Amino acid sequence: MTAFELRLQRYLTHLYGERAGEVQRRLEQHLAHFRPLLPAAPLSAEQSGIAPAWSEKDQWVISYGDSIVADGTPPLGVLNHFLQRHLGETISGVHVLPFFPWSSDDGFSVIHYREVNPELGDWSHIRDLASHYDVMGDLVLNHVSRESLWFVDYLTGSLPGRDYFIEVDPDTDVSQVTRPRSSPLLVPVSTRRGTRHLWATFSEDQIDLNFENPDVLLEFVGILLFYLQQGVRIIRLDAVAFLWKRLGTACIHLPETHTVVRLLRAIVDEIAPGTLIITETNVPHAENISYFGLERLAEGPPDEAHMVYQFALPPLLLHTLTRGEASTLQGWLASLPVLPEHCTYLNFTASHDGIGVRPLEGLLPDHERDALLELMHRFGGFVSMRSNPDGSDTPYEINITWFEAMRGTRRGPDPWQIARFLCSQAIMLSLQGIPALYLHTLTGTLNDVEGVERSGRLRSINRRRWPLDELELLLESPSTPTHDVFHALRRLLDLRRQEPCFHPNVPQQVISTPAELLAIERGPLADGRRLLALFNVTDRRIALDQGGEALTQRLQQHAWQPLDTSSSPHPPTSLPPYAVLWLVANA
Repeated sequence: MTAFELRLQRYLTHLYGERAGEVQRRLEQHLAHFRPLLPAAPLSAEQSGIAPAWSEKDQWVISYGDSIVADGTPPLGVLNHFLQRHLGETISGVHVLPFFPWSSDDGFSVIHYREVNPELGDWSHIRDLASHYDVMGDLVLNHVSRESLWFVDYLTGSLPGRDYFIEVDPDTDVSQVTRPRSSPLLVPVSTRRGTRHLWATFSEDQIDLNFENPDVLLEFVGILLFYLQQGVRIIRLDAVAFLWKRLGTACIHLPETHTVVRLLRAIVDEIAPGTLIITETNVPHAENISYFGLERLAEGPPDEAHMVYQFALPPLLLHTLTRGEASTLQGWLASLPVLPEHCTYLNFTASHDGIGVRPLEGLLPDHERDALLELMHRFGGFVSMRSNPDGSDTPYEINITWFEAMRGTRRGPDPWQIARFLCSQAIMLSLQGIPALYLHTLTGTLNDVEGVERSGRLRSINRRRWPLDELELLLESPSTPTHDVFHALRRLLDLRRQEPCFHPNVPQQVISTPAELLAIERGPLADGRRLLALFNVTDRRIALDQGGEALTQRLQQHAWQPLDTSSSPHPPTSLPPYAVLWLVANA
């Protein structure tokens, strides 16, 4: 057996025991079919022995396929046009949120996995987008729509879907199961065999799939490979933490779930080198980064996710910039583990979902979290809840646009919204990893309260559809926040992509400063070059000579100059409210 075949055998034996041999035979048939169909890709890090195929030029946008619309043009084509016209090579990739036929949850209740929603376009639009940018696609593998053919099969007792779902006796004690929602876990369904109760982690229209049935795993391997065939390069494993179920446990992060991720990683590394696997696990930080598999580094290179989301970053940034002090953020950043070169973070501040507050567990006291939630209410936001084993509800996420979340501090709204907003983005852009900006962050979008009223869903507050002509008019009008925000962010992105110290693998260090300042050093590179990122997180001017002994020493040790020399070739002596300063020095 080859090393790859041995890995498959090990993973499948863990998942399926005595059935592993037959499952592996079928899996290898899948792979043999797809190998000649996949586009050529650069060698993976494991095969080439060099660093992964990412760099400081990797900067991504997150968008729905129809976040921007224009009459007479498929929305996926509109998105492609907009990105090329207004961002061009400033970005390298785009996460197109689920673009499949769906029945609820704005795409995450998939009806047909191998089709593009005709209201958005077709596969040619995805392939065209992939010819200009690295495309991230969602593999929504935990659950499926009730309108899917698999579910129809289940209702009628037909193959293959008959055995794709998880039946549970309604009297079963499921109180230990971790819940991301407040809806019932078990959903009654009328079938030809009578009423059955099915596992539904997220909603009654999103029925969980049974990965204990190897047919389900093989189905999704085929779907994943089909996406790669269409030009998708980055695979986002949606809600993967809940994948495997075992009664009597919390049914989250089970060992079998990690094994499925390792299996998918092994497959893409072997059959489509250069593909990236990213896990979406909106959970406390230590649980989130477990999907790197760092505990197995002694056994060899990382073998789980290439990337994980920095889910703790958005709520910590909110706390920092509304409190005017960075001590909690400093402590968290300093605690991050040193990653091997084949792993990195996806950094973001906002996405199509709300701003998760579970990642604050263990980082922020409940009273501080509750004060933040109350402030977001004052700025027009909402809070979604989840159920606990004791039947109580606790906050799960804040629903608000990032621009509105930056409206003020705990003292209320103030004139510093745009500066505070840009400071938040610059902090995110400075951190080790790859940055991703939600389209509505780039455009400084306001809360879409009418969208919430239309849909009845709190997440709609941050999912507005922009008419293309309206958006482009705002981008061309200097007096609008949309213009100011977009062009300032583009300037930051242009600077960042040209600076090698922002390579995802370049180390970062938090410099000890008073809580009013945040100081992060990236580097040094092999040639001695380093970057120092300084941020004033308050609404008052701060002199750099008040930045503490460690910062003073850093400033004196090197001949620093601003990365952006358009205003002055010399570092300033103080930072205005919410100012951002990128300094670079050569050896």
